[in-house]
Amino acid sequence: MLTTPSVDLTNCDREPIHIPGSIQPHGCLLSCDPAITTVRRYSANAAEMLGVPERLEGLSIADLFGADVTHDIRNAIAAAPDASRPAVIAHLPLANGQHFDVAVHRQIQGAILEFEPSLRRTQPLQLAREMIGRVKDINDIDLLISSSAKLVRAVLGYDRVMIYRFEEDGSGKVASEAKRHDLESFLGQYFPASDIPRQARILYMQNPIRVISDARGLRVDLLPATEEQAAPLDLSFAHLRSVSPIHCEYLRNMGVAASMSISVIVNDKLWGLIACHHYAPKTLTMSERIAAEMFGEFFSLHLLALKQKRKLDIANEARRSLDRFLQAASHHTDLDEILTTALPEFQSLFACDGVGMWMNGRWTAIGATPPRGSEVDLARFIGEVANGRIWSTNTLSEDYPPASDYFEDVSGIMAVPLSQIPRDYLFFFRKERLQTLNWAGNPEKTYETGPLGDRLTPRKSFAIWKETVQRQATPWRDSDFEIAEAIRSAIVEIVLRHNEVMHEERSKSDVRQRMLNEELNHRVKNILAVIKSLVTFPSQDQVPIQDYIGSLRGRIHALSHAHDQLTRGGGGGTLNDLLDAELLPYRAGRSTIVVKGPSATLDARAHAVAALVIHELCTNAAKYGALSRDGGSLTVTWQEVDGGDCLLHWSETGGPPVGPIGRKGFGSALIDRSIPYDLGGTSRLEYRPDGLDAEFCLPGRFLTWESEPAQEEKLPVPESKFVEGPASIAGLEVLLVEDQVLIAMDAEMMLADAGIDTVITASSSSDALNRLKTFTPSIAVLDINLGRDTSVPVAEELVRRGIPFVFATGYDDRSVVPDELLSVPVVRKPYDATALVRALADRLANATSG
Repeated sequence: MLTTPSVDLTNCDREPIHIPGSIQPHGCLLSCDPAITTVRRYSANAAEMLGVPERLEGLSIADLFGADVTHDIRNAIAAAPDASRPAVIAHLPLANGQHFDVAVHRQIQGAILEFEPSLRRTQPLQLAREMIGRVKDINDIDLLISSSAKLVRAVLGYDRVMIYRFEEDGSGKVASEAKRHDLESFLGQYFPASDIPRQARILYMQNPIRVISDARGLRVDLLPATEEQAAPLDLSFAHLRSVSPIHCEYLRNMGVAASMSISVIVNDKLWGLIACHHYAPKTLTMSERIAAEMFGEFFSLHLLALKQKRKLDIANEARRSLDRFLQAASHHTDLDEILTTALPEFQSLFACDGVGMWMNGRWTAIGATPPRGSEVDLARFIGEVANGRIWSTNTLSEDYPPASDYFEDVSGIMAVPLSQIPRDYLFFFRKERLQTLNWAGNPEKTYETGPLGDRLTPRKSFAIWKETVQRQATPWRDSDFEIAEAIRSAIVEIVLRHNEVMHEERSKSDVRQRMLNEELNHRVKNILAVIKSLVTFPSQDQVPIQDYIGSLRGRIHALSHAHDQLTRGGGGGTLNDLLDAELLPYRAGRSTIVVKGPSATLDARAHAVAALVIHELCTNAAKYGALSRDGGSLTVTWQEVDGGDCLLHWSETGGPPVGPIGRKGFGSALIDRSIPYDLGGTSRLEYRPDGLDAEFCLPGRFLTWESEPAQEEKLPVPESKFVEGPASIAGLEVLLVEDQVLIAMDAEMMLADAGIDTVITASSSSDALNRLKTFTPSIAVLDINLGRDTSVPVAEELVRRGIPFVFATGYDDRSVVPDELLSVPVVRKPYDATALVRALADRLANATSG
């Protein structure tokens, strides 16, 4: 049944768009019980599209589609427990002779199956790789944004593609546009936050791609109608979810007949959208949507990396500018003259329209500032509210009513104190936001008026946006406050400690800061290079698309975790914990690692320096030394020597032969120089033929020794010895209990490669026990620690049933395991395919022989 609902603007922001009770007509939908055995609800067009009976409620899925199709659907949903990323089966043949692309996901009410006709077999992975290959080498944010809009339009064929960026106040701006030549431009245009209400933004975060095939808003109702009205089906993660009539009216008033949006999510926040418009109905295939979704995820990651690089560049430039200021100030004694001369330099550090300085009762200003005569009262007001701290606002006339007389020139202000006494300030000013805009569209353009009048049109939206931002400046960002704090620190340093001793210490600090900045820049570039290689590295033929996506996301998250290790020692920490954190990624290899020494706590400064040195040593060992091949050995020991100093010895053997060492790279220089330069200690590096032998001395003033005997680190829990078992485990049915979805996907792929087609995955002990009510596995793999609980209840149930199983863990501690289960074999994580398969085979053999 096709319906067109009425529209009511009075409840726009409260519209329950996640439970519309209907879908778009280019596909059909079935809602089933969690086990996918019977149909509970269905779209009104399902019978005609799928060639099945008209009344589907209570019918068996196996009877409707056959055992093979049902088996494929159940396996697909088992491999995709996360509803936000539905499992996809491409070009699935049904009994009626047609092929469909099928998306399946679970939610609270059960499982949802979406069917869309598949006209041809496409290769979304190849399409996504081609799109990513066009932008992967772009190192400028603005160029990335503009190029991506052109690329998406060229590949997907929409009439208009815009990259839409959200502002701090929730409004949006069209930052990039690629369009048909005869269309009006929206580039640079702003829209109010109400154009994309709160509940829509939540769904954009949950479901990163949204396709509207026909803006007429035709809907196919869900049946039975009485049950749908009583308890509406949650379609938050359904691609076919019907569209808000208010949004459809908005599109029609613009002349748009079809659209697609791809969420751009940066740091777990909705940064913006890649918005596509078409002026005739248009439907993307499921494979094209997957390719678009993959491109959107890469775009988000690449944008984040470039934003971090830009932030680093801005910080470096600000640091260099302040260095020039400090250097110039060291040769002068007149502070007023120093600061007045530096005003243009300060203005270049900010996105601002003017700078003023109130010092010793004298006003100096450049650019757009308050009118002459108003500065005395403004400085007095700032002194009262700021109280010697950095203070800012982007609505000055609201906080300080006299500013209403000059709000066009000054609506935003950031005040930076020049001393500890709340009297003298450096001011940065921003104009009213409207004064800095350039209107990109045609002011004379008229739009079609629908049943709602002209309320929902771009022109009216822009007018509403102007109403909401009057007397407001562009908000100040976190980076602005960081620069302001750097300026304040530099000025206070000059005022309070302007002497030769401070100058010498400053020079030393500058060298240290440059080394750290260079290291950070070095790491950001390496991360970009690694991400690029992960994305563009050719994948094996016939690899399922979901496996590729899971692998890519897992590797990128692993890179992020490893990079974060360097920043987690800001408050100091123990030497043993630091070594554990840095060596953890290499525990799964075949190398031998021994860490031994008494408990020693490093202060914040020594911890940061030691973290850099140990990280470089670990990286070099993994690339070129003992950790780069099986059989290598690394021994790290330390001891307390005279004066409380710490003597740390790093010894590698069994790695590749060490040849002559040429010119030292940045990492080698960092290892050799950091401890002597920053801490006044010593370092010795000797590249022997059988491996690196290094010794470092950390001065005792940076350490605290604990009064306990030296302990050798416990070796990882060894994998249990198994009885030789069968060479193949193909055809088994396996229960996998694992709370981390990416780890579970890796294990599933390893088991699939070994010939195991049936793997039922559970993320908690309760989930596993529920599955055991309808499923009897041949064997099980149980992760010991499952976040908030353990797999012990599952293990006890399997013992009761006589079903063999193995434990899996990434930790050494098995204290949560009861004594009667300590004999159960353990598989180490991260999983190794050979070890996992052998563990299952030998466990079965052991159980059979027993």
